[in-house]
Amino acid sequence: MERRRGAELEAVLLDAAWDELMEAGYARLTMEAVAARAHTGKQVLYRRWRNRAELVVAAMRHRTGSIVENVPDTGSLRDDVLGVLRLMAERFATLGPDVVHGLLAEAPDLDPEIYTRMSSVMATIVKRAAERGEIPTDDLPDRVLTAPTNLLRHEMLFAREPLPASALTSLVDDVFLPLVSGRPGRSG
Repeated sequence: MERRRGAELEAVLLDAAWDELMEAGYARLTMEAVAARAHTGKQVLYRRWRNRAELVVAAMRHRTGSIVENVPDTGSLRDDVLGVLRLMAERFATLGPDVVHGLLAEAPDLDPEIYTRMSSVMATIVKRAAERGEIPTDDLPDRVLTAPTNLLRHEMLFAREPLPASALTSLVDDVFLPLVSGRPGRSG
């Protein structure tokens, strides 16, 4: 059997992690089971990921794509933010609440970078909108930038079912757009 290396090996490991996650669930996922599925030793996994939470996040990005590397660019602030929220909601629906809750329980084991990724996504979207003249400035506090993504995470934390599209549009139309434009939302 030819020895796998580099990107090929990583893809095999991430596919094995995803398959094990979908079959066993987060609570029963072990590094040993992933290694066995990938026909390797668990030390190969630990060289790349410190723990199962980091492995699961990497497998999720491998399987569903990276939002950071594919920031929506529709030409509209509203549609770009809705695009990000839809991607996040689709990911939640794919993973399911048990995986999301399992990851949250092990959040301290994750690289802190995971919590700041959406800031750069939202900063990119807001910068483009300001350049198009949709909003007065892109100089916004980080809490304003990440308000829609953080509020969506909060809602997903307590959800057992996928969120309706109306929840996403409300986060954008009633919360985010009024914050960045200085105009009241639909109900304001």
